[in-house]
Amino acid sequence: MNRRRFTTAITLGSIAAGLIRPRAAQAWEVERSAAEWKAMLSDLQYRVMRQEGTERAYTSPLNDEERQGTFLCRGCDLPLYSSAHKYDSGTGWPSFWQALPQAVGTKRDLKLVVPRTECHCRRCGSHLGHIFNDGPQPTGKRHCINGVSLKFAAA
Repeated sequence: MNRRRFTTAITLGSIAAGLIRPRAAQAWEVERSAAEWKAMLSDLQYRVMRQEGTERAYTSPLNDEERQGTFLCRGCDLPLYSSAHKYDSGTGWPSFWQALPQAVGTKRDLKLVVPRTECHCRRCGSHLGHIFNDGPQPTGKRHCINGVSLKFAAA
């Protein structure tokens, strides 16, 4: 049995057993066609925000952003994170210990076998990154965010 058949068999078996639910289409407040998204985003931004990709570590200028302000969703300008909640996690991606209220949604991500929590913009569904349980207090969370998914507005 080759790897593709094995992966397909495991996935179909998991769906049949109810362990994995196929991703249902979701209506977002801000919706665009694939062509509209591609017209407004670079190739990297589209791959990360619309196809749940990841930018390379240490490539985003926002990783080093230290001014006071707000980090917005590149897809719809929704305020997502305050600079007051940003910290240097040493991972190479902008990291925050919490999001602004009602800014992000989450879902379970099983792409790397180990379950992770993916976060996305609650208004347009753009993929932002992942949330881990190894952050600082008071939340203990690390929102590890792709800088290409964000815009920064200085205070």
